[in-house]
Amino acid sequence: MTERPIPAALAVVIRESHFLLVRRNNRPDKGLWGFPGGKIERGETVMEAAIRELREETGIEAEARDTLTSVDVIIRGKNGELQHHYVLVAVLCDYLGGEPLAADDVSEAEWFEYEEILATPEDKSPAVGRVAQQAMVRHKA
Repeated sequence: MTERPIPAALAVVIRESHFLLVRRNNRPDKGLWGFPGGKIERGETVMEAAIRELREETGIEAEARDTLTSVDVIIRGKNGELQHHYVLVAVLCDYLGGEPLAADDVSEAEWFEYEEILATPEDKSPAVGRVAQQAMVRHKA
């Protein structure tokens, strides 16, 4: 556990009302579907991190458009002790090309219909539905 929260970026990519999600291999969301993303590296902007992580995890090419929101991921142990604290910055990205191919620390990468994301929250990381809703509003604007 680090002394401070760990900043990370999420790439929120929409293609024809479908969102790109990946199934995580590692904790804290192992086995759940979420947006591609990961830790922001030293000297890297949030936008650069979102695009790098997207490419590393899925092979998809996109252009970062705008930040959507932030998500706090705070995980506590059985006794209430802090185990992990991440601050995830969701970045809306414009799809440029490629077909998803799971790589790096994900086992699957697929396009999901917006309605499916909202209808099946049990196999998604927390806040995926909320972020997808915000992205749809921004994407249409």
